[in-house]
Amino acid sequence: MQEKKNIADKIGKIDIEKIKHTGAVAVPSMFTLANMGFGFFAILSASEGDYVRAAWLIVCSYFMDMLDGRVARFLHGESPLGVELDSFADWMSFGIAPAYIMFRMTLKDIGYIGYAIAFFYVLCGLLRLARFNLKAHFGEEENSHASFQGLPIPGAAGVIIAIVLNYSLVESLREGVWASIMAGVFASSSFIVPVLSLLMVSSIPFPAYKGGISMASKSALILLTAVLVLFIGYPRETLFVVFSCYVLYGILRCLLNLIKSLFKSKTA
Repeated sequence: MQEKKNIADKIGKIDIEKIKHTGAVAVPSMFTLANMGFGFFAILSASEGDYVRAAWLIVCSYFMDMLDGRVARFLHGESPLGVELDSFADWMSFGIAPAYIMFRMTLKDIGYIGYAIAFFYVLCGLLRLARFNLKAHFGEEENSHASFQGLPIPGAAGVIIAIVLNYSLVESLREGVWASIMAGVFASSSFIVPVLSLLMVSSIPFPAYKGGISMASKSALILLTAVLVLFIGYPRETLFVVFSCYVLYGILRCLLNLIKSLFKSKTA
């Protein structure tokens, strides 16, 4: 009788552990699916011609994307399924949806070249995510607290979405310095989108910030506070400046490192 009781206790413990693990995996997956859902509805909004709503839906995808990983780590619910779901959700929200929005807004006006540019962005986004997953599966993960290899797909999508949101301001402002700048940026979208696509599949390192920004630094705290205040007052402009600075910082840092290495090789 005692032996049967011990076996029953073991079975009960196993079932409880399975339930706990299943719950820990399921909860972050709900945020991942919400990320995908916002991306899907962004595509539907763009198909109806409401590009501003589509762009804000993708902004909602960003929040879901930030939460799913943090929730998974907090609950110890990381799993291979979660990694794959996250990539599919990111491809939908930050790959397919931004390309479709930009195509409907402007790329369709340049004919077959616009089709090619939109598809090229989607393809490079897929390759970027596939490379990241392969590194994770084979234990060659990118240094998550230092840098990414290539521009992350959310960073590329952020520039596109910021352009879309700010173009709606251009239509309402019609004049002024910011309106002129954004009108020029929007007119250059057929060049910007391919550049973002190439950056995603490049080997240029971009900051990861997965470990967060150290609050021990007063300058970091002041900068973060300033960005939050600006975002509350000027959300569209702040999004454009933040994402553009992120992309430019990675490019400029790579160029500076290349110049330094050339000088060292000449002096050596």
